Amino acid sequence: MSDVLAAFLDAYANALRRHLDSPTHASLAEGYELGRRALVEDISLLDLTEHHFRFVAANDSADRPVAEPALEFLLQTLAALDIATRGYLGGLRRYEQQRSRADDLAGRDAFRTALVESLQDGFFVADSRGTIIEVNTAFGALTGYGAAGLPYPLPHPWSLPTGPRYPDLGTVAQRFVIPVRHRDGRDVWLAVSTSSLIKPENNEQIFVGTIRDVTAEHDAQARDQAASRLATAVGAATSVVEVLAVGLDELRRTVGAESAVVSVWPNRNSRPEVYVSGAIERNSSNVDAPELARPASSAGYHPPRLDERATALLERARRRPPRSLFAIPESTESSEGIVAPLGEVGDAALWLRFAAPRAITAADWTLFSLLIGHLSLAVQRARNFDQARSTSLTLQRAMLGPIELPPRFSVHYEPALPPLEIGGDWYDVVPLNDGTIGVVVGDCVGRGLSAAVVMGQLRTAARALLLRGAGPAQLLVELDAVAARIPGAMCTTVCAAVLDPANGLMRYSSAGHMPPILADVDEPGRLLEDGRAVPLATFDTPQRPEATAVLTPGSTLVLFTDGLVEHRGVDIDESFAKISAVLADTPGKLPREVADAVLSRLRPAAGYDDDVAMVVYRQPPASLRLEVPADPDQLAALRRRLKSWLAAAAVPHDLASDLVAAANEACSNSIEHAYLSNGAVANQVTLGAECDTERVTILVSDTGHWKPRSADPGNRGRGIDMMRALTEELEIDHAEPGTRVRMSVTLPAIKSPVANPLRGTSRQL
Repeated sequence: MSDVLAAFLDAYANALRRHLDSPTHASLAEGYELGRRALVEDISLLDLTEHHFRFVAANDSADRPVAEPALEFLLQTLAALDIATRGYLGGLRRYEQQRSRADDLAGRDAFRTALVESLQDGFFVADSRGTIIEVNTAFGALTGYGAAGLPYPLPHPWSLPTGPRYPDLGTVAQRFVIPVRHRDGRDVWLAVSTSSLIKPENNEQIFVGTIRDVTAEHDAQARDQAASRLATAVGAATSVVEVLAVGLDELRRTVGAESAVVSVWPNRNSRPEVYVSGAIERNSSNVDAPELARPASSAGYHPPRLDERATALLERARRRPPRSLFAIPESTESSEGIVAPLGEVGDAALWLRFAAPRAITAADWTLFSLLIGHLSLAVQRARNFDQARSTSLTLQRAMLGPIELPPRFSVHYEPALPPLEIGGDWYDVVPLNDGTIGVVVGDCVGRGLSAAVVMGQLRTAARALLLRGAGPAQLLVELDAVAARIPGAMCTTVCAAVLDPANGLMRYSSAGHMPPILADVDEPGRLLEDGRAVPLATFDTPQRPEATAVLTPGSTLVLFTDGLVEHRGVDIDESFAKISAVLADTPGKLPREVADAVLSRLRPAAGYDDDVAMVVYRQPPASLRLEVPADPDQLAALRRRLKSWLAAAAVPHDLASDLVAAANEACSNSIEHAYLSNGAVANQVTLGAECDTERVTILVSDTGHWKPRSADPGNRGRGIDMMRALTEELEIDHAEPGTRVRMSVTLPAIKSPVANPLRGTSRQL
């Protein structure tokens, strides 16, 4: 027996003896403490029980039974041992449960890992700061960054420096698509789906998500959008130049090209016309690549021209089958650009040059083919429009008014149906044998080619009637019979007038047409509303009214169709008032400038929605007479007054400049030479100007002495030669008293366009 066990058994015997002598709670508590001591000193339960029963057997007697109280003491001692034993067993059970749970969790982790790795989509886990802390194999395949490089803090290595930032990770599921840069350098589009979770062990927020490669879907959508943008851009273009002006720029931006060049061969024997979008400088990175085009000269724009190698390349390209394309240089991994035929007839080719050599993928070929196909269709459609426009302009030139107008006239025609430039409004200006001028402005019902056909027949009939001598009213009466026999001519409105510039009179008659507007000098225009009746072929009108108006010197007359003044939401009287106000402010402007001012003032924001035909006439102004002192300081004022009078007389600007220069030279000669010997006598120079229907005459006179020309004038003495060169006729009368200079010119016929100029004629895109 060990000393520890012996000491414990002695202590137990003494404590039991005291309890038997005086059983109390304190003695029982001493037994409980002995039980705890037994646990600490590792006392065997068997030793304790054996010692207890030996003690009881030795002290038990009939006079003093001790079995019952001794048993109570033993149980109290064993209570501590019992509690410890049950605690151990409970802990053992808990340990077994925890070990079982750990085994189960290990199995679950293995299952989760296997499940995540089996996903075709990439899987990732990110902490609350956005750091990627777990990925699967598919994630590494999609981005090039696998589990070996974890963790991946922000900014993630696959993010594009200039691309869109990641959407903020929130507390709800998110779905978005972003571009990333694969480790091998490819750009990939990924669809990302994320969810937010809370870790139960530490309440930390984490994010789990999946990624999927949607590059093919994105490229397909981008191709559709690019094709839609290109088709929209060129949809409104109606000429080849317009198509290339907008189409090449959109094509170049979409494919990331530095420049786009198109060559068009008008015929087999001519050099190609070159259209350029973007930079055309030579690419210094490839000295073997042909120069695209030489830039325009700094002295002014000239169409760029290709060098021989570039021409040969595009020449070969245009002979390829339609809608085929190939890289330059061919059979290499890195391409400088692509070349393709354009259109369907083999007379045009396209060259797209990249800013730097690059590999062309299958998706790129699909995109290039789609876009170039759209551009080819647009070019072909524009060619069809060009042919239709050429036909319509030829037809209109044959049917619409004269190409050359008498002096002081201007005409304007603006159709409401571009791009065919054809409509039912018309004008005609017919010089007659007696010096008068017939003017007709009409408007057929309807628009387009059918209205133009009616217009052509009525215009021809009206011109024939004017040449036969019919007055305005008689002309409309006979046009009634003509219109009644032309399908579609019913309700045509016409205003006919005969102008007598020499006498300043105008006879006119209107068949339901807009009233002409006549404006005296510095006065608002007024409506000429007399002589009105119903439109053509509506009622039986054996007679039509005719009115007369006085054309005061310098007055301006405007005849027009209803498309000029009838606009949606605008009162027609307001439009008449605008024309009248414009005419009050334009007495010193040419008739062409008056027409431009009227059109600009009345043009709606969206453009005219009906055809517009307009004739502007300027009555010759009153004669000009200016008397000024023979002082060089007076020359500037004389030039200004003469220039203003010539504008009022509708003299073209270039001819007016010549006349002002010639008159200035004549006045300078009078001021400098005529009064050299007169001393302090008051000296004057007289400048006069007058005009009739065809000629303008300038008169300069003085009361001084004629100075003969020197035999050797040196660097001077060229004034008379200058006056003779600037005018058609020059007469100098220097018989006493004074000198008189007479200069005259014939006013040229006005070159009148029959329609708006063709839009988009410049090749500088």
